[in-house]
Amino acid sequence: MSEMARPKRRYDSTSRRARAAETRTRIVEAAGRVFVELGYARATIPRIAAEAGVAVETVYRSATGKAGLLEAAVLAAVAGGVERADVPVEERPAIRRIIDEPDPRRQLRMYAATQPGIWSRVGPLLRVLDAAAATDEVLEALRTQQAEFRHAGLRRFAGLLESRGALRPDVPADRAADIIWTVCAQAGYDAFVLARGWTHDEYERWIGDTLIHALLPQNDAD
Repeated sequence: MSEMARPKRRYDSTSRRARAAETRTRIVEAAGRVFVELGYARATIPRIAAEAGVAVETVYRSATGKAGLLEAAVLAAVAGGVERADVPVEERPAIRRIIDEPDPRRQLRMYAATQPGIWSRVGPLLRVLDAAAATDEVLEALRTQQAEFRHAGLRRFAGLLESRGALRPDVPADRAADIIWTVCAQAGYDAFVLARGWTHDEYERWIGDTLIHALLPQNDAD
């Protein structure tokens, strides 16, 4: 009698993907800490690997060198997590709620509420990027790309306000995007919060007040 064949072990691709995602999260978070602590030039792949508790080869497989790791760390900081960074911006819960809110005043207040957290998370990494971009063409391109990505998102937001008839007649969507871009810039957070000691609540309220009065008709302003 022939021996019965043993059933083949089922390959658990879901578990493998979960482990890979967890490892990548550790690497990106570790890279962010090392970049902020040491700066771009002094941060090394072996140092990042040690911080993440993985092999150097694993770090190399997770991103395209240090520039790729810095980009991943910046995107994760903006999104509020490595996994969240893989979700399209308009599909992230906080942004989706802003898009779906019908009241333009509440929309601008809700957008203002996202800014203190974003700049407190990503600001230190962007300062690393700014310092390194002065002598690195790859990082300069990354900085430009991130700025263009941010402005494009604000242009879509401004276009949404315009399509709903929410903007002042003398403020077209392109101008509105520029105003939001400037009012909500990192420089404002650094000046008000870091330099002058404003609380996050005070900074958020100022953004909301400023955007409402700059973008909405007077009878819509609070």
